[in-house]
Amino acid sequence: MIDDEFVGRGWAFPLDVTANGTIATLGGARKLEQAMALVLRTYPGERPFRPAFGSRLRDFTFEGASVDVLAAVEREVRTSLDLWEPRVSVSDVLVRADPDQPSLLLIDITYVVKGENDERNLVHPFYTIPEEGDY
Repeated sequence: MIDDEFVGRGWAFPLDVTANGTIATLGGARKLEQAMALVLRTYPGERPFRPAFGSRLRDFTFEGASVDVLAAVEREVRTSLDLWEPRVSVSDVLVRADPDQPSLLLIDITYVVKGENDERNLVHPFYTIPEEGDY
């Protein structure tokens, strides 16, 4: 079980309210998964006070799904999470194209919360713009 004291507790993203009107918060595994997704969805330069934060995953939107692109996406995901999410150790990143949707890459991230011995998995979808004739 992931310790909220180590991971922390914070506002849910996107901002939400509970049934009793308080700000919704997350902790534990959900908070870590949300934090990793935020790193991958944020492009460097989008945050004025933290201009290097994020990943350049968006650079691959028009690249298709060649073996070279899948390898480059894998490197970018691993590098970004190693740099910006210190609470986890990324064990493996596997990027594969969805067989039913050629414009969808599935990024399978295997990670371990530091201080734990429980391997976890996060699948992050990434959409590309297919070349003409691919759809």
